[in-house]
Amino acid sequence: MNETLPDTPLQKPKWIRVKLPTGKNYRELRTLVDKYKLNTICQSGSCPNMGECWGEGTATFMILGNICTRSCGFCGVKTGKPLDVNWEEPEKVARSIKLMKIKHAVLTSVDRDDLKDMGSVMWSETVNAVRRISPGTTMETLIPDFQGIAKHLDRMIEVAPEVISHNMETVKRLTREVRIQAKYERSLDVLKYLKEAGQHRTKTGLMLGLGESKDEVFRTIEDIRNASVDVVTIGQYLQPTKKHLPVKRFVDPEEFAEYKEFAGSLGFRHVESSPFVRSSYHAGKHIH
Repeated sequence: MNETLPDTPLQKPKWIRVKLPTGKNYRELRTLVDKYKLNTICQSGSCPNMGECWGEGTATFMILGNICTRSCGFCGVKTGKPLDVNWEEPEKVARSIKLMKIKHAVLTSVDRDDLKDMGSVMWSETVNAVRRISPGTTMETLIPDFQGIAKHLDRMIEVAPEVISHNMETVKRLTREVRIQAKYERSLDVLKYLKEAGQHRTKTGLMLGLGESKDEVFRTIEDIRNASVDVVTIGQYLQPTKKHLPVKRFVDPEEFAEYKEFAGSLGFRHVESSPFVRSSYHAGKHIH
């Protein structure tokens, strides 16, 4: 029998091919990111769409440093003891967005469970700084769960970015293994709370290939829609390093198309579903 051993990496199929970043816009943005030492999830998260997104003049900025207090098995961001909060960061990010002429910025962050406010004050300060310095820029904020604490979530609702996003990442059965300190129901409650509090557009993302079944994916999509989420993104998990969770399966494009059709039938305002989709992919379209 030619069974794949558990520790043997799966061979990538023909549809998993990342194009090398090229183009004038990409080179200009790369120069600026390096010059001002910005933390972008595009780089630290090893995003396969970095070339395309940067080539279109869009980027995702990571605040609160680049060291996370959680050690999720799928994530390429460093884990450990974070550095002290840099309160100059909101101005720095906002001025960089203006300098780069970003029309739609995605902001995200590491988890900061070490802070009393979970980093929520820095989040609100950053949104306000972008509004002040680059008023023509629309924003999506891809936030942590803030441990589900309402007063921290309220800070995000008060600054009212065009989109507030929080990723479910995986199905209920795999959440403890994949996200460790996160909870499936808590993430759903966060998304539901944001919507019930009046947030105009909410969003979440899933990654496939970690061992979930098709039925579990369909059920998760239903759970997300029942939380009144407007936008869902579904993509293929790619292992950042050998130390991270292995890819159990490469989901073919036809199956991604099934999920897109199903999600569309449930009434989502926007659905992205294909192998290279990440939560910030085509983010500018998600505000319309």
